[in-house]
Amino acid sequence: MNYPHPLMAPVVELALKAGEAILPFWRANVQVVHKADESPVTAADMAAHDVIVAGLAALAPEIPILSEEDANIPQAVRAGWQRWWLVDPLDGTKEFISGSEEFTVNIALIERGHVVFGVVSMPTNDRFYVGGAGLGAWRGDKGVEPVPVEVRNVPGPGEAFTVVASRRHTSPEQERLLSGLSQSLGELQLTSIGSSLKFCLLAEGSADCYPRLAPTSQWDTAAAQGVLEGAGGEVLDLRGERFCYPPRESLLNASFLALPAKAAWREQLLALARS
Repeated sequence: MNYPHPLMAPVVELALKAGEAILPFWRANVQVVHKADESPVTAADMAAHDVIVAGLAALAPEIPILSEEDANIPQAVRAGWQRWWLVDPLDGTKEFISGSEEFTVNIALIERGHVVFGVVSMPTNDRFYVGGAGLGAWRGDKGVEPVPVEVRNVPGPGEAFTVVASRRHTSPEQERLLSGLSQSLGELQLTSIGSSLKFCLLAEGSADCYPRLAPTSQWDTAAAQGVLEGAGGEVLDLRGERFCYPPRESLLNASFLALPAKAAWREQLLALARS
């Protein structure tokens, strides 16, 4: 596959390789350690981290790396970065620990706070997504030619308006937004799925909207945002501006909305999210 960005293909291969490092620990009663913020980490997270960091350093030694498993880089240092990799070696660690297949490897290239492109891979089935704004987006399976994906601007005939949500994280604000959407658009179909796969469902046209009015971290979203933007979608903050990743002190994200860029109900969604 001749991708439009020269780093896409090697990063896809690296994400798949990181997935291979994770699999020996899956459903294997792996030991869980909790970090200072109470989020879990396992040997699988660290194995994938080591593969990715070594691979990215060999691929582009001039580009620094910010990984969930090595995030204690002073803001003063990060403020001087123009380009960097933003990595979650194992997104959906809780799903991984529970034995679910809904965990991913996330790698994004960031430039001046904006996603250039992202790669999301699914270790349990060797599926991957890759994309970036203005570059396009693809879904691939190992050994098979990737196929382009794109968002749907409206549900197909007989299909319900589908909202993707997290199984584990919600908020009163998000519940109010869903109630408002239901009143405006009719009955909603709610789909719960773990990790960054929520964005990927939108990117391949299987869902319509992913509102997140609850906390996430930068590495949870950047790679899949690239995929969604390449597929004709967008991720917005509640001001209606493109979601970005400035090198600020906190690595937590604000609330966001993921949707098709040409959605007729865009302003309606923003109004509900702000209310």
